[in-house]
Order: sequence, then structure tokens, then C-alpha cells
Amino acid sequence: MTELVQTVLLGLLVGGVYALLASGLTLIFGVMHVINIAHGALLILAAFLTYSLWSGVGLDPLLAIAVTTPVMFAFGWVLYVAAIRRIRGAPVAASVLLTFSLALVIEGLMGIIWGNTSHSVRPAYFSQSFSIGDVFLPKAQVYGFAVAVLVLSALYLVLTRTWLGRAIRASAINPQGAQLVGVDVDAVAAMAFAVGVGASGAGGAIVAVLYPFLPGSHYQWIARVLSVIVLGGLGSLPGAVVGALLLGVAETMTVSYISPAWSTAVPYVLIFVVLLVRPQGILGARLREDVVT
Repeated sequence: MTELVQTVLLGLLVGGVYALLASGLTLIFGVMHVINIAHGALLILAAFLTYSLWSGVGLDPLLAIAVTTPVMFAFGWVLYVAAIRRIRGAPVAASVLLTFSLALVIEGLMGIIWGNTSHSVRPAYFSQSFSIGDVFLPKAQVYGFAVAVLVLSALYLVLTRTWLGRAIRASAINPQGAQLVGVDVDAVAAMAFAVGVGASGAGGAIVAVLYPFLPGSHYQWIARVLSVIVLGGLGSLPGAVVGALLLGVAETMTVSYISPAWSTAVPYVLIFVVLLVRPQGILGARLREDVVT
């Protein structure tokens, strides 16, 4: 029983981090209907920036979020202006091809700057744990989960309590109606894309603490993030949270009761099952796409 409780708790801690990693991608899709395949590469880029801050100046990786988030926000804005804006409104396939190309470019640049070897960030608390009775929880995962909850809460407040958040939600639901009431939909889309990439700055810092990484790691991370948003429902932030928690628990249960070797297959199995049983995801709405000629 103790093992089961610990496994579920660890899964929830991991799932909370996954929710933050997926939040930026689901926000971008919800506003722009752009599937940002480069999101995994952006997460790893943020992880490398965190590594440089930690190894270069000794900045705690979780505190480095105060640096990586605005840097990634600015980088996201530049990406939107230089590339993403040109395919906004195009078929989804166009965004997939463009952002996959961007992911390959970012991967190559990371390889040139940091090399194609595995890196990791190991602060002093990495090998320490909290104990609650017979249950042990690694401090790094607890701290990562806490930071993820704080960032997600801040993102939720921005989306629900500010004019920018209302403009983003209006542009996602009815862009034509938003334009009629004076919302600059293109500027809102740029801001939403930048916010989504900025969230990867926080997520990448946590990834740097919890997992080893190298430039090619973005493939496994985009698979995890896509499984989260497919499971929860494309464009649904609450759905991403639910999907992330389920994926985290599914992975830890697989590691504990089946084999660690099978944990990498969990995201793909979830994508297959969800697309087969409920294509719109747990909290997603069934969409209708009409082709107008």
C-alpha cells in the first residue's frame, strides 16, 4: 500500500510539471490553431540556458526562471514576427512543417553552442528527499512541482483576470467578433505565442533539474507534450492539467509495476487510445471544420 501511495504521489508531482510544459503549446493552439512542433526544442533551449546560468554564475536553476522566462518570451515574439505570422490562418499542416523546421534549426544551434553530449543540472537538494511516514518524495520533484503550480496559477490569473487574458480568450473563440470590438487580433496572437514560448522558459528550467538532456531530447519531449494536450483536449488549459496528471501517474505506475523500459511508450499508447475512443480529448470540444471555396 505504501508503494502504491508513493507511486501515485510521484506521478502527480511529475504530472504537475508536465502540465506546465504543455500549457504554452495548448495556449498557442487555442488562440492561433497552430501546432508548435518546435515547443520541445524550445524547452530544451531553456534547459541549456538554465545550465549555463547554473554552471557559469552558480544561479539556482529554479530561480533562473526569472531570467529564462523573459528571454524565451522575447525569443517567442521574434519567432512569431519572423516566421509564424506568415502561416497564421493557413492549414494546420503548414504550421506543423514550419515549426518542425524551426525545431531542427534550434537543435542544430544548440549542438553548435553546447555540443551534442548529455548535460544535467544537479543542485545540492537533488539527492535529498522529504519523508512523510514511510513515503519519500525527492525534494527536486517537490520544488519543481511547486514552481510549476505557481507559474500555472499566474498564467491562469492572466487569462481570467486581465484585459490581455480576455482579449486572448475572445480571439480564440471568435476572432471576427473580437476585431469588431476593437481587439487587434494579430497583436494578441503575437502576445499569445510569446507567452506560450515564455512558459517553456519556466518549464525548461524544471526539466534541466529533473532530467538529463541533449539537443536531440526535444523529440521525446514534444511526444510527451502532444500526448498531454491530445489527452486533455486541444486548446483546453484545464484539459492539459488533467491530461498531464494522468500521464504522470501512468508513467510512474508503468515504471513501478511493469518496467522502466516501457515508460517511453506510455505517451504514444495514450495518444492512440484517446484518438480511438474520444478524439476531442477529456475536456475538449468536438470541432467542425468547413471548407469554403
